[in-house]
Amino acid sequence: MLDVKRLVLLRDLAELGTMTAVADLHQVTPSAISQQLRALETEAGATLLHREGRTIRLTSAGAVLAAECEHVLAALENAGSALRALDDEVSGELIIGCFPSALETVAAPLAATLSQQYPRLLPRIVEVEPEVALGRLRHRELDIALTYRYHHLGAALPNGVAAGVLFDEPIALAVPHAMRQQVEHGGLTVLRHHPWIVTPAPSGCRDVLLHVCHGAGFTPRTTHSYHDLRASLHLVAAELGVTILPMLLCQNPPAGVAILPLPGHGRTVETVIRTGTGGQPAIQAALIVARQVTATS
Repeated sequence: MLDVKRLVLLRDLAELGTMTAVADLHQVTPSAISQQLRALETEAGATLLHREGRTIRLTSAGAVLAAECEHVLAALENAGSALRALDDEVSGELIIGCFPSALETVAAPLAATLSQQYPRLLPRIVEVEPEVALGRLRHRELDIALTYRYHHLGAALPNGVAAGVLFDEPIALAVPHAMRQQVEHGGLTVLRHHPWIVTPAPSGCRDVLLHVCHGAGFTPRTTHSYHDLRASLHLVAAELGVTILPMLLCQNPPAGVAILPLPGHGRTVETVIRTGTGGQPAIQAALIVARQVTATS
């Protein structure tokens, strides 16, 4: 019988590429990871890793087994969901990861409604960007992730998770009000030499800003870097820069800021769960409520 925890280590090695990265992820030593993978080779009766000094790569057998890991985990999740479906009440802890710009408009009403409808359920909201949330979801640190994907970036979901669309959200250009007419008539190119406000890398918001500017024929001069794009609107109001941000952050902007929609650009806001967990009562309830609160917001 193959040990599931060791299968997960093999899957992570296939994705991350080094023992050190896998050890960092699981907060153990590389030697401990190596010992577990050798034990997995014994269980499998096959050579899973090709070792050349410090370089390690998966053999054909290792690659096949790593790919099958997701099916094994999904089957176990389905089994757990079947057991939880027998519960009389929706209860327990539910950890929901959410990206910053949706905390107020999506996560807060989601948690409040769940608490009202299911008194024995304890929803916990964790602020986390999609780039990190999907990994934490797959490693069972989150039960649900509220994430987004920009239409023009083509980022695919990793194996082992499933997404459901909540809504499509446009993005907008924020400029000082004094520049509004100039930008409306001349387009983005009039901002070619203007200072821009971006989020630090890695960030989907940063990537889409660069994508839009490159599409207009220039590379933006990124002068300011803000994690909180909503707060960056105060720099725009002071005529110290311009930025591109999601519409969720554009409600009631500071005086002196003009918000200009960017048609054809945007992102899809989604719920993401581990494959096989959709039948768990708490997760099922949260998915239903998430659709309800976003449909009425």
